[in-house]
Amino acid sequence: MGPPCMDNLKEIVNHLFQNKEPWQIVTVTTTTVLGTVWIWNFVFCQDESIVVRGKKQLFRLARYIPSVREKIEKELSSINDNFEKDALRKFKNIPFVVELPKSGLKYDELIEQVKEYVQMGDYDWKNGKVSGTVYKNDENLIRLMAEVYGYASYTNPLHPDVFPGVCKMEAEVIRISCRLFNGDENSCGTMTTGGTESIILACKAYRDYAREVKGIKKPVMIVPATAHSAFDKAAQYLNIKVCTIPVNPHSCTVSIKAMERAINKNTIMLVSSVPNFPYGTMDNVEAISELGIKYNIPVHVDACLGGFLICFMSQAGYDLPPFDFRLPGVTSISADTHKYGFAPKGSSVILYRNKKYRHHQYTITTDWPGGIYGSPTINGSRSGGIIASCWATLMYFGYDGYLEATKKIIDTSKYIENKLRQMDGIFIFGSPITSVIALGSNDFHIYRLSEALGAKGWNLNPLQFPSGIHLCVTHVHTEPGVADQFLNDVKTELENILKIPDLPVEGKLAMYGMSQGIPDRTVVGDFVKSFLDSIYYTGNQKETNDKKNNILK
Repeated sequence: MGPPCMDNLKEIVNHLFQNKEPWQIVTVTTTTVLGTVWIWNFVFCQDESIVVRGKKQLFRLARYIPSVREKIEKELSSINDNFEKDALRKFKNIPFVVELPKSGLKYDELIEQVKEYVQMGDYDWKNGKVSGTVYKNDENLIRLMAEVYGYASYTNPLHPDVFPGVCKMEAEVIRISCRLFNGDENSCGTMTTGGTESIILACKAYRDYAREVKGIKKPVMIVPATAHSAFDKAAQYLNIKVCTIPVNPHSCTVSIKAMERAINKNTIMLVSSVPNFPYGTMDNVEAISELGIKYNIPVHVDACLGGFLICFMSQAGYDLPPFDFRLPGVTSISADTHKYGFAPKGSSVILYRNKKYRHHQYTITTDWPGGIYGSPTINGSRSGGIIASCWATLMYFGYDGYLEATKKIIDTSKYIENKLRQMDGIFIFGSPITSVIALGSNDFHIYRLSEALGAKGWNLNPLQFPSGIHLCVTHVHTEPGVADQFLNDVKTELENILKIPDLPVEGKLAMYGMSQGIPDRTVVGDFVKSFLDSIYYTGNQKETNDKKNNILK
């Protein structure tokens, strides 16, 4: 005899089905099983929690209410118009070219038009008025890059038999980078077009590695809330679930305990930032490396922003905790050569501890009629000109050149940080380790300071959750007088703001601040789509043609 509970269950089931036809029993059983499986999948087997999905569904349904839909569409239309007007203002009423000229432009005319386009904009980036963006302004370097790129502009490493020298330069950039990050002879990597591609490729490598080696079919990556948004982009492209870990409120570094609690059988990678973009703070890579060893999970260090500073900081007199391949759990590092490596835009490196990870980065097609096709990165054809320019930049500076630049940049960053900490009404987020200094305020809305500095020509990066702004110090800010001008402007505007601290934010940042309070994030997404559309806006076609005809007359 079975247990009493099983006997009772049998009696209940037999009683329910005693007067049923066989087809009814099959139907009820099948429906119950399928319904149970659906409920289980709906609750437990989704990329998002049931609460998040419930909120999204609620907001989606709310858009079907006519009054709600009309209000949202009206606001979106107004925002779209504002973005388009702002785009036209930046272009200073210069007509758009929307069709090919009948005859090609002459050399001098073309060069003048390019100069005119490049010089558009409201901010004096050459003299350090912007955060990040331009990492060095060196006329000799610019001339060198123009000549190197021009010489190699038509080369393509997709054809290593035709352009072996370009492939040699890429290999040398990778080997130099591996040595800077204390990789051994087994370390390896590839060049990429930027930090986002480097991050996407690392995620792709670990997804495929986990699938082949561990049989993981529902991959999850664990990332700090402050990790770069490129990880979200990678997740969308590669169908990886993102598990976001909160940061410690005072240090602005990821919570190691929360990260360990989040690890499960589907975890394919752990992420750390050195430094992170919002606050410039450094996650505890040593502790994350230990988690990687303990649970046999690859650890990626995102050093895209400050990679070519942290390599030289120890020699420059600024010691950092270990963050690179010296830590046994660190299996990959991304670092942008086009930031503090001072190479032209469009170059970065993704480095691995050994080839077993890089092999899973590759995309290989063996049965294509066009032949066997292997590609190391996302792009097939790649710019040999960018590779040559990056290689030439490394050769141009050498170790001593980067060491000197690092000392100047970190010295300037520490000087600015220390002076800001002495000012009333603002605070610094965490402890910046390299060149990013993030400001907040408990006395007024910090976006007001950003507005006021914007009126003086400074372009800073806005942060959200919580609201903040940051300055990313580059070599341009080390030029005489730039740092002191920034500090003086901050001090002056702080004194004005603190006289009436409760005034609301105005202008563009008012919308940015307002967006943080919108619970339906799809509406915020629509704002962003309008902004991105405005980048490609070429004006009203009739007005453009009329202006062009007037010019021709």
